[in-house]
Amino acid sequence: MEITRVKIFPSNDEGIAAYASITIDDCFAIHGLVLRINKTGGYSLHMPQRKRANGMHVDMVMPLDNETRRMLEEKVLAAYRAFADQPEKTRL
Repeated sequence: MEITRVKIFPSNDEGIAAYASITIDDCFAIHGLVLRINKTGGYSLHMPQRKRANGMHVDMVMPLDNETRRMLEEKVLAAYRAFADQPEKTRL
C-alpha cells in the first residue's frame, strides 16, 4: 500500500492544524482526516468520524496496525509541514 497523494486543508478551528485527504495507490481516497495540535505542541492524526444517534463518535476508517498508522501520520505531517512552509500567496 502506498499513499500517492496528500491534500492539506488549513483550519481556523481551535486545536486543529489542518484537515487532510489522502489517496492510496492512486485508486482509493479517504477524506476528513484531522491533524490536531496536542497540548505539548506536537500533532496527532485522527481518522474521519461519524456521530451516532446516541451521541458517540466512531471512526469511519482506521488502520489495523501500528505500522500503517505511523505511515499515515508521517505522510500527512510531512505534507502539512511542506504546506505550512510555502508562502501564503502560493498555496492552492
